[in-house]
Amino acid sequence: MRTEQEMFDLILDIAKKDERIRAVLLNGSRTNPNAIKDIFQDYDIVYVVEKTKSFRNNKRWIDQFGERLYMQYPEENSYYQNDVENCYGWLIQFTDGNRLDLHVCTITHVLKDIKGDRLCKILLDKDKCLLNLEDATDEDYWVKKPTEFQFLDTCNEYWWCLNNVAKGLWREEIPYVMDMLNFTVRPQLLRLLGWKIGFETNFTVNVGKSGKYMYRWLEEEKWNAFLKTYSSGVVKDIWKAVFIMCDLFDGIAKEVSHIMNITYNEIEAINSLKFLKDVYLLPKNAKEIY
Repeated sequence: MRTEQEMFDLILDIAKKDERIRAVLLNGSRTNPNAIKDIFQDYDIVYVVEKTKSFRNNKRWIDQFGERLYMQYPEENSYYQNDVENCYGWLIQFTDGNRLDLHVCTITHVLKDIKGDRLCKILLDKDKCLLNLEDATDEDYWVKKPTEFQFLDTCNEYWWCLNNVAKGLWREEIPYVMDMLNFTVRPQLLRLLGWKIGFETNFTVNVGKSGKYMYRWLEEEKWNAFLKTYSSGVVKDIWKAVFIMCDLFDGIAKEVSHIMNITYNEIEAINSLKFLKDVYLLPKNAKEIY
């Protein structure tokens, strides 16, 4: 596997020799001083160019970066919006294990993008055409302090949507239950856990995508409880995970509401949990709920 230095040397050497490439930017986790470094980190590179067409038309151009295992042209994929005249990319997995996410972008596109990206570092600027960037920081991704309205909304969304989880589990509609749990209910728990961590760190940390860095600040007991909220596709296992999630959410909500000096709607939580437990005990041949 090529080393980080070898990869950067190659990326910069290609840029220096190619007159079409006027600058090189690095973004992503490799610019983030708080990101954990490991062998799976991508090289997120932007080559600043006057026009993208010559790069788009030459399919062999990327061969110089190394032997490919497989790849994607994101702008040619129907799942993604594109503006190929201003930005075009290659997502490459090399046979040596490295991954390069490479884009060629026009200066106007880059300058527009740079203003909103504080995880960006200039590696080369032949024409001094780029803005003077401050040191890379993940500050834009730090947990934001909630308002009372946001806290109450989050709690209400969590406890209300458990109604759908309950009926889905009783019907044994597992795909529906998993979607409801992971795309509607779980985000409320993640938000709440982030706020707890935020208050404990004066809102100066980034908990990462999907809360992947929360283990750094959560008590071991709470982190382990959070992990147990992920279950298999077996109905009884999902029920167990949901009840663990409710206990965790309720405890954190009380903790955060105390810190914020606001009233947590415990009646709502109690009644939602009662309904959940009642449905859990409801026979499969039931003709009515109550």
